[in-house]
Amino acid sequence: MAKILTLTLNPALDITIGLATLRPGQVNRSQEQHSHAAGKGLNVAQVLADLGHSVSVGGFLGRDNLQPFEALIGWRGFVDCFVRVPGETRSNIKLVEADGRVTDINGQGPEVDEAARSALLRRLAQIAPGHDAVVVAGSLPRGISADWFRQLLEQLKAQGLKVALDSSGEALRVGLQSSPWLVKPNTEELGEVLGLAVDNPAQQRAAAERLLASGVEHVVVSAGERGVSWFTHDHAVHACPPKVQVASTVGAGDSLVAGMVHGLLLGEAPAQTLTRATAIAAQAVTQVGFGIRDREQLARLEAAVQLTEQQEGCR
Repeated sequence: MAKILTLTLNPALDITIGLATLRPGQVNRSQEQHSHAAGKGLNVAQVLADLGHSVSVGGFLGRDNLQPFEALIGWRGFVDCFVRVPGETRSNIKLVEADGRVTDINGQGPEVDEAARSALLRRLAQIAPGHDAVVVAGSLPRGISADWFRQLLEQLKAQGLKVALDSSGEALRVGLQSSPWLVKPNTEELGEVLGLAVDNPAQQRAAAERLLASGVEHVVVSAGERGVSWFTHDHAVHACPPKVQVASTVGAGDSLVAGMVHGLLLGEAPAQTLTRATAIAAQAVTQVGFGIRDREQLARLEAAVQLTEQQEGCR
């Protein structure tokens, strides 16, 4: 298996609250509540670990609420490359209704100063070259500029790592300028960055061709229950996920990224890579929390994924 680094510059303590129906402006009573040390890169790391990879995790953590993050890192056996900064790591509240609708209330997170930024670059210069790939995922915290983020990605590429990028907004826009190995936007994120509509398969293909022409090797576009399209210079394939009972959509995209990186680093056939990645993402929405918990369920979901040429889409 591979040695993989994940970077979460703006992690979060995810507080997931389940309720029948959200009634704005009224008292709502929860049916269940869970809290998890999370953030997109940490979510990816948990799935990669379950797939058998050796994982290092890094980014910035607030010193004032380290316990859940350090507990997760210790339990999972991750190599800890996080830089500690003053303040609290943010909390993100997920309000999950019975019909699967999720309302997010995301915190701001601590300020990252020059000393912390330099410390992370130095740490990565030491440890990153020993890895096969790096997944850079999530939003940018306060104190991280677009220019610094581009410097980070260019440093990782110069160190010989395959860079997989899963972000949005300005971070995605700047990240694309470094021509990462793989990008995984959803349709809304891709359309916003390119200033194009990417609602249908033809529009997705046109957008992906722009990214491929700029040097990106793998463009993976997710569209929720409408499936996943994967574009390279050699193929354009669409996967339709099986219908599942939704517990929470949080972490589905992160699970997809982990599955894609896994298959690509192992050199598996494209059909196997996309089928498994789609099944892992489908399994993620049936649970609260992150990781592969039920191998038998995953096998059933894999068998139910439908692959087509990208222009067809899901029916």
